[in-house]
Amino acid sequence: MSSIEVLSPAKLNLFLHVTGQRDDGYHTLQTVFQLLDWGDRLSFEVQASPGILLTTALEDVPNDDNLIIKAARALDPEQQFGATIDLFKQIPMGGGLGGGSSNAAMTLLALNKLWKLDHDIDTLAKLGETLGADVPVFVRGYSCWAEGIGEEITPIALPSRWFVILKPNCHVATAEIFRAPELTRNTAPITVSAFFAGHVKNDLQAAVESRYPEVRHALKWLRKHGSAMMTGSGACVFASYESQSEAERIARLAPETVSAFVAKGINKHPGMVHH
Repeated sequence: MSSIEVLSPAKLNLFLHVTGQRDDGYHTLQTVFQLLDWGDRLSFEVQASPGILLTTALEDVPNDDNLIIKAARALDPEQQFGATIDLFKQIPMGGGLGGGSSNAAMTLLALNKLWKLDHDIDTLAKLGETLGADVPVFVRGYSCWAEGIGEEITPIALPSRWFVILKPNCHVATAEIFRAPELTRNTAPITVSAFFAGHVKNDLQAAVESRYPEVRHALKWLRKHGSAMMTGSGACVFASYESQSEAERIARLAPETVSAFVAKGINKHPGMVHH
C-alpha cells in the first residue's frame, strides 16, 4: 500500500450552547457534530525522500501554517518520512463547516497507515487536540455529542436527514464573536433528550447576525423554507429536510447572494480507499 484517497467530510453543529468560561479563557460548550457525506478529497502518496509536498488548485491555501502540514509534522516531528498530498477543496474556508480540522484528522489517519506508525485512535485523537478543538471528532469519525471545550465526545445516532447549506459571501472572525460583550456565556446544560426534542439554539448566532448582515439575510431567507440555524461561528447556515428532492428543490431557489449546496448527514465516516 503506497497511496490512500479519502473523503475529508464537512460537519454541521446542530446546536451550540456556551455553558461557561474557564479561568484560562476557553469557553465550555455543548454541541452535536453532524458529519456530512460531502467535503474535500485528499490523496496521499508515500515518497522515498523525507518531507511533505502539498498540492492544491487553490491559491489561498497557506502552506506552512496549513493544518495538513501541521498534522504531518505532529506525526513525524523528526521529518524522517515523505509524502505528497493533494487537496481537492470544496468546503468553504471560514464557514463553520470544519474543513481545516477535517483535513488535519484525515492526514493523521492516512499517514499513520501509510508510514506504518501503528498509533491507536486514542493517540491520534490526542495529537489532533494539539492542532484544534474539533480535530478529535474527525479522527474518531462519527457524529457525536460534545461537551467541555469540545474534547468530551460521545457517539450519537442521528436520524437520516438531508441538509441545505448556504454560504454567505463573508468570513466571520471567530475570536471576535467569542469576545462579544453580549454573548450568552451561561446557558444551562441540557440533556440529549432535550436536544432531540428541539430545545436548542446556537448561542453565537445573535452576535454574528448583528455584525454580519450577509449571515442575517441568509438566515432570514432560509427560515421561509424550514428551521434555519448557523453552524459553529458561521458564516454558513443550514436547514434539514427528510428527502433529497425536497432539499435540492430549496437549494435551487436560493438567492444569488449565497452559494447553496445539499449534503446528506452520516453517522460514521465512510473510510479510506487504499491503492
